[in-house]
Formats: sequence, C-alpha cells, structure tokens
Amino acid sequence: MFQNIFNRKEDNNLGIDRILLTDEDQLDELLKGSQLKPVLLFKHSTSCGISAMVLKRLENKLSEKNEDYYFYFLDLIRYRNISNLIVRKFDISHQSPQLILIENGKVVGSASHYGILDMKL
Repeated sequence: MFQNIFNRKEDNNLGIDRILLTDEDQLDELLKGSQLKPVLLFKHSTSCGISAMVLKRLENKLSEKNEDYYFYFLDLIRYRNISNLIVRKFDISHQSPQLILIENGKVVGSASHYGILDMKL
C-alpha cells in the first residue's frame, strides 16, 4: 500500500528515515500514512544556514522517536511546486524552514525557524 513512500527513504546517520518528497502525488500517500501514525513534514531551504541548523537539531531530537513518526523532507529549492501545493492543500502559510505535523489527514501543528525546536513531539 505504501510501497512508493518507502522506496524514497534516506538515512541521515542518526537513524532518522527521511522520506524525500519529490512528487506531488506523494502528498496523497502522506495523508494516508497519517492515518497510521503522525507525519512530520520538514520544509528545508538548502541555501539557508538557519534551516540547516534547525534540521540538524530536530533530527537529534527525533533520533529516539524515529518509529513514532513518518518524517518527510522537502527541498524547497528543487521542489518549489510541491511547496506551493502544500500551501494550497493544507491552507497553511509558507515558511522556511517549517515543520508541519499531520495526524489523521489534518494539520495539527506547525512552526517555523527556531520555533520548530519548541514543538511538542
């Protein structure tokens, strides 16, 4: 059922399985997956030092909770079209970096910049 999701995994050496978001159709898979366990969607700007630092700290925080979430990773520079679709589909403003928490097909939390590290996960 979720075969496409797991074919796009990338490990970050902390034990966090990143599911690379590279195709708009994956958003439907993401929503289905959120029925099984919460989804974390990290929108990352590869040209932003703050985004890189927040990502590293977030992954350190999540390393003990890897099995609790699906962790999607979006490269905003390469896949701006997907970022724009996320804004429309989830009715959420664009931020970078941004972490969006989705449960049961609904956005239940969102934070940007250093606020990401304060999210209750």
